[in-house]
Amino acid sequence: MSKKVALGRGLSALLSDTPSEEKLEVEVAAPNALSEGTSGINEIPVAEIETNPFQPRQYFDEEALNELAESIKVHGIIQPITVRRLARHQYQLISGERRFQASKRAGLQMIPAYVRTADDQQMLEMALIENIQRENLNPVEIALSYQRLISECNLKQEELGERVGKNRSTVTNYLRLLKLPPDIQIALRDNKLSMGHARAIINVENPDSQLYIFKKTLQEDLSVRKVEELARDVMAGHKESAKQKETTAASKEITQLQGKLSSHFGTKVSVKSDGKKGDIRIPFLSIEDLNRILEILRL
Repeated sequence: MSKKVALGRGLSALLSDTPSEEKLEVEVAAPNALSEGTSGINEIPVAEIETNPFQPRQYFDEEALNELAESIKVHGIIQPITVRRLARHQYQLISGERRFQASKRAGLQMIPAYVRTADDQQMLEMALIENIQRENLNPVEIALSYQRLISECNLKQEELGERVGKNRSTVTNYLRLLKLPPDIQIALRDNKLSMGHARAIINVENPDSQLYIFKKTLQEDLSVRKVEELARDVMAGHKESAKQKETTAASKEITQLQGKLSSHFGTKVSVKSDGKKGDIRIPFLSIEDLNRILEILRL
């Protein structure tokens, strides 16, 4: 069967709109005849391609997608998608989700594609890196993709940074976004909040305070610098409040201790403390009373 392959037909054969029977034989009997793992372009039926389960992008603008579909109707696909072969007449998308979805809307039957060999880890990495390089992922999608690379591909943050061309601090900042309340993550996804705003908010540990700053930011259209100042004020207020709570708690403990000692010695005992040191005073009314206290102390 492989002898039937007309390799001399060149690029025009690969770009033909309708695959010949000979090309179909190539896919089964001589799989390497496709430009798999190379820079060659193949025309693949749209119906034979399934979406990428590792696609890092979760949200697509419908209007932009329709505009791309109209452009494809007029000009066709300018940049091929990238797929991997799963079986005969079955491919899985690696990158180019928007182009693929828009092509289906445009009614294309065939689509130009690079065919690559990739395992699941490489699929996720290629999809993520391709999208990041295009800068079309929102911060939350990037953070989720980073988290998937770490958890599913067993990468450390340093290794992840090397794969995506980012330093560790950048990777860490994105991962921290996943600790924000859902309302704030949605605002990030919808571009109602910038990465700078989110980084200022996440420095505040209390979720309720984070939401307070977030709502105030949207209501008053605060700049990143204003949000940073607000976050510092909120954190300072929390520290003061924490000190007051500690003081109140300490006062209660001192009062309880004074009550126990007074009951134990049968006289009003005074206990004073600054949190680190202090003194205990046991008054006596007479020598007899002093001797009674000493007996209690077994002195």
